[in-house]
Amino acid sequence: MKECGATFESSTHALPRRPRQGYDAAMQAIAIAPDLALALRRAARVVVLTGAGISAESGVPTFRDAQTGLWAKFDPRELATPTAFARNPKLVWDWYASRREALVDIVPNPGHRALARMDDLVPDFLLATQNVDGLHARAGSRRLVELHGNIARVKCSREHCVVAAWAPPGDDLPPRCPHCGAYLRPDVVWFEETLPEDALARAEDAARRAEVMLVVGTSAEVWPAAALPRYAKGAGARVVEVNPEATPLSEVADDVLRAPSGIALPALVAAAWPDASEGATDR
Repeated sequence: MKECGATFESSTHALPRRPRQGYDAAMQAIAIAPDLALALRRAARVVVLTGAGISAESGVPTFRDAQTGLWAKFDPRELATPTAFARNPKLVWDWYASRREALVDIVPNPGHRALARMDDLVPDFLLATQNVDGLHARAGSRRLVELHGNIARVKCSREHCVVAAWAPPGDDLPPRCPHCGAYLRPDVVWFEETLPEDALARAEDAARRAEVMLVVGTSAEVWPAAALPRYAKGAGARVVEVNPEATPLSEVADDVLRAPSGIALPALVAAAWPDASEGATDR
């Protein structure tokens, strides 16, 4: 990723261990088909697509949830656009600043940590996420593509390079890029913008080569990410949906785990790798 004269380091927080008793009991109630566990264990190439549902289990509001406090009167879809930023850059900057602040005390859940464990166990693995909260990286996922960017990063609105530090603004406007003076903005993909070509290409390539694809916490209706499970299915992959609610993808999936990801994913890792899954829920 291009940088404006400095290397950005994502903020990290110590991950507290969660009590396992409740999760262990719930995991035992999830029926993982033996052939699914075997297919996952044997797969050399696995790709995962995650959406807002997995982060909602950590307490991250979904994008379409009602806004609260000062932001209750705003439609987020009218703030997350280049047009809105051009019209009122300070309003958009402050909204994203409030969203970043709300993430400070939120930590990855067992679903995030199970996928990080899977990253350790599968030879050719890729996790593509539509989420911008950075929880997958904080859980330990390494082979990761953030399709919609990361709200913790800030970039120049003109040159699109990541900026790590800047001087406090002297007016009631967003801070400015120390390199060119343009306003800074969050490094996320807004409505009216396209996904980063390299990130999308990497995810599409992994989907077309996958033997197993997990679709977690998303209805896969937002394009172009929605095409990924279709690419995998068309190439012969076994598509597994993990979602407590039925979605349009449910009819396409070969397997459906109708449970929260924090329950279903640790159970799936434990079933596929019974001798190596220790730590999947308390990494």
